[in-house]
Amino acid sequence: MSTHIQDLFSLKDQVALITGGSRGLGLQIAESLGEAGATVILSSRKQADLDEAVAYLSTKGIHAQALAADASDEAQARAMVAKAVQLHGHIDILVNNAGATWGAPAEDHPLEAWDKVMDLNIRSLFVIAQEVAKLSMIPRRAGRIINVASIAGLAGNLPAMKTIAYNTSKGAVVNFTRALAGEWGVHGITVNALAPGFFPSKMTKGLIAAVGEKILAEHAPLRRIGDDDDLKGAALLFASKAGKHITGQILAVDGGVSAILGG
Repeated sequence: MSTHIQDLFSLKDQVALITGGSRGLGLQIAESLGEAGATVILSSRKQADLDEAVAYLSTKGIHAQALAADASDEAQARAMVAKAVQLHGHIDILVNNAGATWGAPAEDHPLEAWDKVMDLNIRSLFVIAQEVAKLSMIPRRAGRIINVASIAGLAGNLPAMKTIAYNTSKGAVVNFTRALAGEWGVHGITVNALAPGFFPSKMTKGLIAAVGEKILAEHAPLRRIGDDDDLKGAALLFASKAGKHITGQILAVDGGVSAILGG
């Protein structure tokens, strides 16, 4: 017997952990999952940002909590996951969204900055996914993992973008997603990735200021950059029963940019 479409997309009684969830794309995803019925646990480094995000989600009737942690610090990351499991007994959905970038020509890119980007953008995804899987998803034989990659991990850069570490890290996220999906499918865990294009955020603020939103939009077949709603549907698909037979996939949400670049 088939399931009603509203039930397929419902996240009632689900618990979602979202790293980098206090603003930008992470907060947009948290809003989507919360509106579908999930309890959302937001994590980022700054408690003040988390408190503001929880207050915002509460105005929408979303049950949200916050756990401050530096995702790039292994001890803090594992302790944060353990606390989330302690609070709720399980984690049904993990959204690995925490990330950073660094702009510098490849020939001058500081090694310290390279390591900082790699530690947060890919090492932390492994650490957090590993901990969530061991403490909750593998024992329960169920789970949804959504990694936030980028179209920067699918193709090269515009000339104005000098973000070699960021692009490399997001390329790693793409294959991390595929490899983990292949390994953890036997546990009933799906692993997929969203690959956003240009969205207004703190991370892209400098690029948008340097290049201009209009110019960036002109590179997209839809002639626009992303807005505050454009990741919501894709995230909910991957998080819900509607996506139960989808794993190891990378979904570009970019207005068609990757299609014309061949990503």
